[in-house]
Amino acid sequence: MTDLLKFTSKGIYCPQAHVYIDPWRKVERALITHGHSDHARAGMKRYLCTHGSKPVLLHRLGHQHHIDSVAFGEAVRINGVTFSFHPAGHVVGSAQIRVAYRGEIWVVSGDYKVDDDGISGTFEPIRCHTFITESTFGLPIYQWPDQRSVYRDINQWWRANRNAGKTSVISAYSLGKAQRIIQNVDHRIGPVFCHGAVENMNKVMRVSGIDLKPTRPLDDATSREELTRALVVAPGSALNSPWMKRFKDCSTAAASGWMALRGRRRWQSVDRGFVLSDHADWKGLNTTVKATGAERVIVTHGYTEVYARWLREQGYDAITEKTMYEGDED
Repeated sequence: MTDLLKFTSKGIYCPQAHVYIDPWRKVERALITHGHSDHARAGMKRYLCTHGSKPVLLHRLGHQHHIDSVAFGEAVRINGVTFSFHPAGHVVGSAQIRVAYRGEIWVVSGDYKVDDDGISGTFEPIRCHTFITESTFGLPIYQWPDQRSVYRDINQWWRANRNAGKTSVISAYSLGKAQRIIQNVDHRIGPVFCHGAVENMNKVMRVSGIDLKPTRPLDDATSREELTRALVVAPGSALNSPWMKRFKDCSTAAASGWMALRGRRRWQSVDRGFVLSDHADWKGLNTTVKATGAERVIVTHGYTEVYARWLREQGYDAITEKTMYEGDED
C-alpha cells in the first residue's frame, strides 16, 4: 500500500495530483470537505467543494476567492487521480472525499455524523483501503440519545419558559447545529429569533435552496412581549457577552455533544444542557470504520491516541496524525 496522501505542514497532500484536502496553510489548490472554519480557510488560490458548500464558502471566505463545485458522486480527474465527494451528514454540503489512483482508494472523512438530521443529508459509508477519520467523541461514554427525544425535551423546556414569561435562549454552532434546531423544534410554541451570526447563515442556506423553517433576526424592533414567547438561537460566544443584557428574564441552554459529560452544563453556566452533536458518537465511529472495509485507519482529531489504540485492539492497522482541525463543537 502506497502513501497516496501525506500529512504535511500545510495539510493533507496528494503528491500525484498536487492538491491538498482541507489545508490549514496557503496552497495552490484545495479540496474542501465542508464550510467550518477549521477545514475551510481563506487564502487558497483555488477551491473545489460540493454545490451545497459553495454558498457557505463564498459567505465565509469572500467572493474574491475562486471556488468551483461539484455534485455528490461526480468524478474529477487530476493528473490521473480520481476525486469524488460523498455525503458526510455533518452539516449542509459536507462531504467525505474519495481519492482513487491505480486501484488504491483512500477516503478523507472530514467531520461526519451517521444519524440523518433532516437537513444535512444522509451519511454514505465508502469502501476504501485507507480511511482517515475524526475522533471528536472517540470514547465509549459518548452515546447519543435518539434525536427525536432531544427535540421533545427542547420543546418542553421552551414551552415551560413561555408559560413562565421567560425568553428561551439556546446556544448552537451557527453553521449546522443552529439550523438543525430551527428545523426540528415545534414552531407552534412561539416565534424563533436568531442572533445575527445565525441569521446570516440562515440566509445563505435559503439562497442555496434549503427549505429552512421561518426565523426572524433579533433587533431593536423586537418587542418584549414577543421575546417572552420566543426561542432565541445564538452562538455559544454570545451567552457570556453584553448581547445578553437585552433579555429581562430568560433561561439559557446549550445543545452540544459535550453535554453528555456530567457537570458540563455547570461549566458552561447554562440552565439546561441538551445532548445534540453534529459528529458521530462512539457507536457511529465504529460502525463507520467497519462499513468502509478499510485495512488501515488514520485518526486525526479528537481522542486520537485512545481511539487508535482501540482500533488496533480490534485488529486494524491504526495510527494517529496531527492536524489543525478542532471538531467545531460548541
